[in-house]
Amino acid sequence: MKGSYCLIIHNKRDSTLTIGKQGKIEFKTGFFVYIGSALNSLEGRIKRHISSSKKIFWHVDYLLASPHTHLKEVIYGISPHKRECAISQFLSLKANSIANFGSSDCQCQSHLFYFKEHDLAQLACQESFSKLNLHPKSFKISENEFSFEIS
Repeated sequence: MKGSYCLIIHNKRDSTLTIGKQGKIEFKTGFFVYIGSALNSLEGRIKRHISSSKKIFWHVDYLLASPHTHLKEVIYGISPHKRECAISQFLSLKANSIANFGSSDCQCQSHLFYFKEHDLAQLACQESFSKLNLHPKSFKISENEFSFEIS
């Protein structure tokens, strides 16, 4: 299964994290949306993000490894095309971005966006997927258990 996804990450308190070569970045209390794509295995990529035992590789891995964050929800859409940049462009109109986060392989300003509330993050993700005809699907994370809706 191929597609793009948004990770909705709850940051429970203001914190400063070192993000690889980016250095120290301040993260406010609230919800962060990270956008990614997987053209080999969408399910495998998302399972990797959910896993707590993984090698730190991508910028988002540093954020997910923080004791103050929790991956709350994943919204995804099935597509043979990489759509993360189009989703990022849409979200940039709805939220503040964390400069150069997760976008080192493209021309986007960022692939990470801040929302004060979960509902606003969720709605922005769903709207961006709908505008791209990606038919958004979602699942909430509970004790590292989840299942994909394939339809």
